[in-house]
Amino acid sequence: MANTIVVKGRLINPTTVELESPVEIPTGDARVDVLLPARDLSYEARSQKAKELIKHLMSLPPGRRTIEDIDRQIQEERDSWE
Repeated sequence: MANTIVVKGRLINPTTVELESPVEIPTGDARVDVLLPARDLSYEARSQKAKELIKHLMSLPPGRRTIEDIDRQIQEERDSWE
């Protein structure tokens, strides 16, 4: 799709969307992306997601950069500032 037009609307059923305002373009084929509002997760659900994230992070291999290498890169970046 070459152009994007954003119009708020409401999902009526699995195949019908009601738009808040008209789309002033010629009729024809279009792609519809549905963005659902964020849902509030319960404390338990957030806690479970956090545990899954920590488990995933712990499964990653350790980094290979030394503290000196990171400090050198930061200093080089700072030195490039005017």
